[in-house]
Amino acid sequence: MSLALTPPARDASLVTRLLARWPQTAERMLAEGLGATPPAADLPEGHFTAEVLPAIYACGRAVLHAIGEQRVLTRAEVAVFVVPVAQRHAEDRIPLPLLIEAIHGSARAVLREATELATPAELDELIVVGSRLLDLLTHINVTVVETYTEVEQSIFNAEREARRALCAALLGGLPAEELAARADTALAERYTVLAIHIRHEEHPGTAGTLISRRRIRILQRALDGLAGTTALATFDGATGIALLPTVLETEVDAQRSAQLAAELAEQFGVPVFVAEYRSAAREAVPQTARDATDLAELARLLGRPTGVYRLDDLLLEYQLTRPGPARDRLAERITPILGSPHLMVALDAQLRHGSDRKAAAAEIHVHPNTFSYRLRRVAELTGIDPTEPHDSRMLAAALTIHRLYPAAAAHIAGPPGQDGT
Repeated sequence: MSLALTPPARDASLVTRLLARWPQTAERMLAEGLGATPPAADLPEGHFTAEVLPAIYACGRAVLHAIGEQRVLTRAEVAVFVVPVAQRHAEDRIPLPLLIEAIHGSARAVLREATELATPAELDELIVVGSRLLDLLTHINVTVVETYTEVEQSIFNAEREARRALCAALLGGLPAEELAARADTALAERYTVLAIHIRHEEHPGTAGTLISRRRIRILQRALDGLAGTTALATFDGATGIALLPTVLETEVDAQRSAQLAAELAEQFGVPVFVAEYRSAAREAVPQTARDATDLAELARLLGRPTGVYRLDDLLLEYQLTRPGPARDRLAERITPILGSPHLMVALDAQLRHGSDRKAAAAEIHVHPNTFSYRLRRVAELTGIDPTEPHDSRMLAAALTIHRLYPAAAAHIAGPPGQDGT
């Protein structure tokens, strides 16, 4: 029996009609299972779709085909679909009772679908479908419980914790030989250091914890694939550092690193910023990690797109934001116009469009003469002319610093502009 790709004939069997509607049924099963079970219901839409929906779809089709062939699906056959999903949920520490409740919610959805489709003459076939569904639930429940137990008792959990401790030791410049032996990981003389930051977002209690665990798991698998071995990482679901042995650096090229950021952003559903420093000596890892963290945070604060960033990509911005009297003095140069949003908008447009004043004026929807007047007001209030090349560079630097370290309202010199233009 094969999946019907066109509406089945009226006299088609109940199983055939269920197969024809199975893609939509599988989506409803997910929505009424994990999608409706707190705290999973609080997770972002689509959180489980990529990992769970294909398993529901494939397992359900296999069961329906088995019914059509008048045979019972074995537990081993069910395990092929269920074990990978259960392992991921166990690693994310999704509570086992929650998962069992979700499984039964999904089963209710498919049983309701079968009942609605069945005619009075198909009562015997409906009973067979219900019986096979109970068999399937038994297999799934036993497989999930066994898988959870194996994951929780697995030696790999201890190894993962040992690797995190090893990574933390390397980042702290502490002795690492004993931890490396415990983690069954060879120390490298040099490491590629990756700082991973994501755009911050708030999620309620338990949902936030589940999201973080899933992200940790996804990142670890992505890093392991990138390095070709078990990577060291301290990622907590929002920020972290990864260390890749430089012996494998030839494989960690710019394209693959960029793909890593793009894939993570797609799976996390938020922008991901990765700062990369290559071939840092082991003793230099602590400082390199701090520099990488600053760079990734800078890319995030500047509103840059998802991607991999190196120091050369943000060289000017990085230097401008280093603490010191020069940075503070630069920030003060635009203090007189901070209370005049229309002047700030005009300055930003001028700095981005340069000599093309018409385009800058059009972007902020004002007449070119009005735009020129606002630039003159900026020059009068700050003492720096945004139309002069040297002055425009200084204003651009001041604006960058202000965006990253907004001046307090108390420091604004004078009341907001009252010119109304």
